[in-house]
Amino acid sequence: MTTKQEPLNSGYGARTTAREVLGNRRLDGALAVVTGGYAGVGLETTRALAAAGATVVVPARTLDKARTALAGLERVELEHLDLSEPASIDAFAARFLASGRPVHMLVNNAGIMATPLVRDARGFESQLATNHLGHFQLTARLWPALRRAHGARVVSLSSRGHRRAAIDFEDPHFERRPYDKWVAYGQSKTANALFALALDARGEPHRIRAFSVHPGAIMTELVRWMSDEELHAIRSANAADFYKNTEQGAATSVWCATSPQLEGLGGVYCEDVDIAQAVPADFPEQRGVRPWAMDPDLAERLWTKSEEWTGVTLTA
Repeated sequence: MTTKQEPLNSGYGARTTAREVLGNRRLDGALAVVTGGYAGVGLETTRALAAAGATVVVPARTLDKARTALAGLERVELEHLDLSEPASIDAFAARFLASGRPVHMLVNNAGIMATPLVRDARGFESQLATNHLGHFQLTARLWPALRRAHGARVVSLSSRGHRRAAIDFEDPHFERRPYDKWVAYGQSKTANALFALALDARGEPHRIRAFSVHPGAIMTELVRWMSDEELHAIRSANAADFYKNTEQGAATSVWCATSPQLEGLGGVYCEDVDIAQAVPADFPEQRGVRPWAMDPDLAERLWTKSEEWTGVTLTA
C-alpha cells in the first residue's frame, strides 16, 4: 500500500511548533534516536520528545559541545557517532543493540550543507556520504531495534533543496563533472527523500514506517560554510516571514515521528506539518516535492547503489 503524496489537511501549518504538535500527548516508555539532536532543529526535536516523556539518545560527533547543549535535559542520553566514519556508525549501533532496547523513533536529522569538495576515506563526496550514506548505514544497523519496537517510525531530514538536483547515477561523487556545492547538496536531499520511500516499502510489513521532511528555512549552524555575501543574498531574496525558528522547524519531524494522523501511512515527503503536494519539475514555487524525489524506481536504484557503496544490508 503506497500512501498518496497529497496533503491531509492536518490542521497545522508553517508556524506550528513541535510542542504544539505533541499537545498533551505523552511518549512515556518510547525511545528515540535523534542524530544531531544537540543543535538547531535537532536540539528542539530532542527537547520536545523528552519533555513528552520519551527517552532520547543523541549520537554526536562533538561530545563536549553536545554535553553543554543538552545539560539539564531529563531522559536524554549522549553517545559518540561520526556519520562520516563507517566504523563509528557500526560501533554506536553495536553498543545500542547490546542494550536490548527497541527504537520507536529514529530521526535522521544531522547533516551538512554547501560544503567545499571533500571526500571521505572511500572517496565519496562528503554531502552524499554524510547526509545519506551515513544515515543509510545507521538505519540498517539499527534495523533489529526498530523491529523490536513493534511499531516504529524513521524520519529522514530532506529539504526543499532537493529541487536543485536529482541523483546523478552516472557520476554521483563528482569524479568527472565539475563540483557544485549546491548541486551536491540538492542531490543529497533528494537521496534523503528516496531513502524514506524505499525504506518504507521494506518496513511496512514489520510496522516500520518512514517519512522524509523539509523542516523549513531556518538560520542554524547548517549555514556555516556559506559566505557573508551568500547569506546576505539569500536573506535579500526572501521575506522575513519566509523563515522559521527552530521550534517551528522541528514541528514536522516531531509530527512524522509521533502523530496518530499518520497511522498506517508512510513513504511520503512532508512539509509545514502535513504531507506535501506533488508538483511538476518546472513548478515555479519552492513548496512541494519534485518528481525525482518520489519516484519508486529511482528509490530502488538508489537503495541498490547504497548497499553497494556501504556494503550494508538490512539484517533480521
